[in-house]
Amino acid sequence: MKRGFPLDAEAELLAPDDQEGKREEPGESDLIARYSREIDMAITIKFVEERLLELFGQGKLFGTVHTCVGQEWSAVSVGRCLQPQDFVFSNHRCHGHFLSYGGSANALIAEVMGKEDGVCGGRGGSQHLCYQRFFSNGIQGGIAPLAAGTALANQREENGGIAVVFLGDGTLGQGILYETMNIASKWNLPLLFVVENNFYAQSTASHETLSGEIRHRFEAFGIEGMENNTWEWQALLRDMETNVGMVRATGKPRYHVIDTYRLKPHSKGDDNREKEEILRFTEKDPLNVLLRRFAEHPAMEAIIANAQALVDEAVEFGESSKFGSAIALNPQENEENSGRIGWEVSQYDKQRFPASIQAALAAELEGNPKAILIGEDIQGPYGGAFKVTGDLSLRYPGRVRNTPISEPAIVGIGNGLALAGHRPVVEIMFGDFLTLAADQWINHAAKFEYMYNGLAHCPIVVRTPMGGRRGYGPTHSQSLERHFVGLPGTVVLCLHHRMSPKKLYQDIFQTTNCPVLVIENKRLYAMQADPEPPAGFQVLQQAGPFPVTWICSGNAPDVTVVAIGGTSVDAEAAVLEVFDEHDLIADLYLPAALYPLSVDFLATSLQHSRNLVIVEEGLGFAGIGSEIIAQVTERWPDWGIRCQRITSFESPIPTSRPLEEEILPTKERIVQSLLTIAHGSAL
Repeated sequence: MKRGFPLDAEAELLAPDDQEGKREEPGESDLIARYSREIDMAITIKFVEERLLELFGQGKLFGTVHTCVGQEWSAVSVGRCLQPQDFVFSNHRCHGHFLSYGGSANALIAEVMGKEDGVCGGRGGSQHLCYQRFFSNGIQGGIAPLAAGTALANQREENGGIAVVFLGDGTLGQGILYETMNIASKWNLPLLFVVENNFYAQSTASHETLSGEIRHRFEAFGIEGMENNTWEWQALLRDMETNVGMVRATGKPRYHVIDTYRLKPHSKGDDNREKEEILRFTEKDPLNVLLRRFAEHPAMEAIIANAQALVDEAVEFGESSKFGSAIALNPQENEENSGRIGWEVSQYDKQRFPASIQAALAAELEGNPKAILIGEDIQGPYGGAFKVTGDLSLRYPGRVRNTPISEPAIVGIGNGLALAGHRPVVEIMFGDFLTLAADQWINHAAKFEYMYNGLAHCPIVVRTPMGGRRGYGPTHSQSLERHFVGLPGTVVLCLHHRMSPKKLYQDIFQTTNCPVLVIENKRLYAMQADPEPPAGFQVLQQAGPFPVTWICSGNAPDVTVVAIGGTSVDAEAAVLEVFDEHDLIADLYLPAALYPLSVDFLATSLQHSRNLVIVEEGLGFAGIGSEIIAQVTERWPDWGIRCQRITSFESPIPTSRPLEEEILPTKERIVQSLLTIAHGSAL
């Protein structure tokens, strides 16, 4: 059953006798009538949460349950002010926010039971809910930039909508929150930060971990706001209405700190607070006070009866629902490589890599009004550290934005934009810095479509340069691809020197609706994408998006070679050298997609060669080559295929160019490996 505030009912909140925003407080005689909807919602939330704890004790729920008993008025105060175009982001303690937004109690309880009829098909559970423009996730702080991204989407659409993000006081320890505050303030985003200060982060009292006043954190970024508590709930309702209205009217961020107290454990039964303290707050809890004071009031009796009936119906609904399927087909796999049986001559315009990438970005900005580029130093005339974005900001004002040095926040804002239906392209200046944004990729972007059961999509594109040979040293030269592959629902691509970057990005924009990470090896920025084959060879590609490129002589191969990313340059040179000087025939394969990746494209070549050499610039341990060898071994266990990997040596990348060359794969090492695997020893 659904019982929430109508999302278009803000005008109904003002009583006829309200003048200039002022309202007289009702006396006890008409308190229930005046606030019947709000009291009804608060009590419904309370009863749902208490029943969930009972169900957990009966073994009918999975995982964990974070209830908001005692904090109900916080959710109610926000829910009554929302409009259809608003976005709401919540955290692990999200049930009350969900119900107040208008979510169904039936769908909530079925979800926490893990059932198919749950709001997310049982995949999200207690912490991960999605309904219309409501999203929750259990990673502390991570939802803040998502909310900022949706606020930016509303700002761009000029629809009068805002975004609201619920934060616990424990989240104030997360740096991504402050990065988001800075950007929200600088960009004047219509975003309301609601801090539910219940004085504990799980079991740790906030006075042990938080210094200063909460409001000062926001005010340091020029963000103004209000403070209330849930015990004086009428004042909270009034002030929240004012605060939301100010965000909507000014288009600027604001904060609202709400002091409150959760009466139940952090989750399930873990509670080490003093019993006397809990009892004291239980006695003064505003809903308990209302229930005592108006126990025999007819309107209150009706509210209680209705709430109890709603919860009973929801539990019955959840128990009668069945469990769904855990397996989700990945729509981004497009075609399995095994289905690509044909090869075609590679054809595209010869063009320098930065110009080719920029042309694709320009075409997307031109043809898609919801495309936007964000990143550090990407505006013209600078145009990015490697000049890829050039003067796009001058050609498309406001749609190519410089950001602070805040990788987690800008990827998170990109995620929020994507959830809101926009097409963000986020540049990370160096691939090494992706580690700072790993949470936004792993625990947010990669999870949304599955855990929200297809109710949300996150078509963010993250592009970043990786690799060495530029003398940038240990923290700016790494190849970290292996840390970001293997996440269902994502696509990871890499550029090599025998492909068109423009075509690859066009394929992304035209065929994907999921998170895509593009690795651009830095050495390629100084090169041209060139389809012209070397003498005696062909350059072929499979049909479809993100194809494998095959460089072959047309003869039966002695060795099959796979090169990842920028190692394609040295691998091709090595293949040509052994062909010219040693009469050794090698097939060279250059995959554009690192994930998903199937090795079926190697079948024909390996049937002849039975020798496989894989070249990648990253470290060998748990690398892309290891995955390819594992798949080959599983796919063709009886072929007796000999395998070698050529990777960087086990060392950070030094700054000195001569030392760097000792660490990274080279043409000479590849030649030696080809001769060794084909003949048993290097010639």
